Amino acid sequence: MTELSLEDIEFIKILANSDSTILEKGMNETTKDRLDSQIGVILREYYKENTRGQSSHWIEKFEKAGISEDDGKAAIACARRLGIDIS
Repeated sequence: MTELSLEDIEFIKILANSDSTILEKGMNETTKDRLDSQIGVILREYYKENTRGQSSHWIEKFEKAGISEDDGKAAIACARRLGIDIS
């Protein structure tokens, strides 16, 4: 089971509180790859738990990390605008 690192938490919080157009301009290939391969996986699992009731404990992990449900939803929306498939 994947755990949230401090870097993951910060990345999710940045997504939740940023304008995707500004992020897109400042992202290099390494950041885009990390977003898709690590953060994208986490957000997809969080989304599935919230929408399909698939217990993956991400809601609990987000809460422990200080990421609210609204932050999670905002991070998912921003990731989608950046071209990350969250479904």
